[in-house]
Amino acid sequence: MIRQHLAILQVMLPMLCAPLCVFARRPVIAWLIATAATLFALAGSFILFAQALNAGVISYHLGGWAPPWGIEFRLDAANSFVLIIVSLVGAVCMIYGRDSIPREIKSSDQPLFYTMMMLCFSGMLGVTSTGDAFNLFVFLEIFSLSSYVLVAMGAGSDRRALTAAFTYLLLGTIGATFFVIGLGFIYVLTGTLNMADIAVRIAGMSGSGTLHVGFAFIIVGIGLKLAIFPLHLWLPNAYTHAPSVVTALLAGTSTKVALYALLRMLYTVFSPDLPFEALILHYLFLPLGLTAVFVASIIALFQSDVKRLLAWSSIAQSGYFLLGVSFANIGGLTATLVHMFNHAIMKSSLFLAVGCVVYRTGSCSVASFRGLGQKMPWTMSAFVIGGLSMIGVPATVGFVSKWYLVLAALERGWWPVAFAIVAGSLLALFYFGRVIEAAYLQPSPENSAVTEAPVSMLAPLWALTISCLALGINSELTVSTARAAAEALLAPHAGLPAHMGP
Repeated sequence: MIRQHLAILQVMLPMLCAPLCVFARRPVIAWLIATAATLFALAGSFILFAQALNAGVISYHLGGWAPPWGIEFRLDAANSFVLIIVSLVGAVCMIYGRDSIPREIKSSDQPLFYTMMMLCFSGMLGVTSTGDAFNLFVFLEIFSLSSYVLVAMGAGSDRRALTAAFTYLLLGTIGATFFVIGLGFIYVLTGTLNMADIAVRIAGMSGSGTLHVGFAFIIVGIGLKLAIFPLHLWLPNAYTHAPSVVTALLAGTSTKVALYALLRMLYTVFSPDLPFEALILHYLFLPLGLTAVFVASIIALFQSDVKRLLAWSSIAQSGYFLLGVSFANIGGLTATLVHMFNHAIMKSSLFLAVGCVVYRTGSCSVASFRGLGQKMPWTMSAFVIGGLSMIGVPATVGFVSKWYLVLAALERGWWPVAFAIVAGSLLALFYFGRVIEAAYLQPSPENSAVTEAPVSMLAPLWALTISCLALGINSELTVSTARAAAEALLAPHAGLPAHMGP
């Protein structure tokens, strides 16, 4: 019975657990409820992914109404792969939060905090699972609205979190408005909101101005959620001033969910062989991706706050996502999906390591890292491995991501782009080098009594850190999975050549 309804239970169980966290009142009970929900989602995501690989597309009709009339949850190898990313990061962050959250959130506010975590988690799973374009918007707003509250709850230790949350709210609302306006244009043109049905109905409408305008609004709306350069202004402050576990969750999942929504729109609803989409991929996404890689990396070099440094690094990584999408070939899409997974575990592990430092020192400035290589060896070792992964050192997952991006660029014959990917990795070496130098080569402040983080925080941190190494040494699992997901996205366009567009 549970297996039959697993597609909807993935989303509904965390949503139902949200009010239970409020009613629980006691923080420890709320934490247990939230952790159980994320672990259930993690187990379910692996089951759904196996079903999608073995049996093909999973179509779940809500209320017994068949699509396109009814709402459909539609799972293939692509979105079930993203389910694993979201549920894995969510489960790790909830386990980590057992000791981290009480240090940054007042006891009386913790049940509400876990409620917002559950709504955010449920919304991201809903965006990933739904086959209905309007419900994608609804779930997008569920996770966005709850994430605004989560960022604002950092105001207990840093009042700037309120300003960060307001900016996030303002730009997120603009993005949502653009997205729903675009859907309105598409609905007027097709009379349907089921994504697979839209794809069928617009197949012969490539010259329609309404289609072009709807496409433009949708891409800009999702671009704001994804923090595509230059639509990224909300991200640095939100990541910097949010509670540590919130930053780790958002860095590992929110932009990945937005990227999935972008890919689903580009490759399922619309088509990469449409002339206007090909122009967007090659003449907008490619230059914006390259600009993001270099501008964001250069800005990261001058940051004195490690959270802000990592936030700008995330904007640079969004540039790599755009590069992979702009290649418009199976290699580029595979590289994008590989990097989506690898970046989730790399960046989440880095923010969890920073959270350990905040737990012991109360600060995340570069200066607060001085001497921590000796005082917090496990935490800093995890940070170093995460940093090496972000740089792209061999035997780490970051190297796998950059390798496949370079191969996809070379497949298109774009040697300068391949060179730019390598150059961007060298910039990452410099800004991570500053933090590592402070930790290992600079003396700690006098009378510093800093000790290692609790095991309850180190265990989930090192689970991700070991994954960075294990999946970097043997990348067959993630690459084959990402390729299956890429093929699922390209399935409606199976007759297209290996690369499309100009």
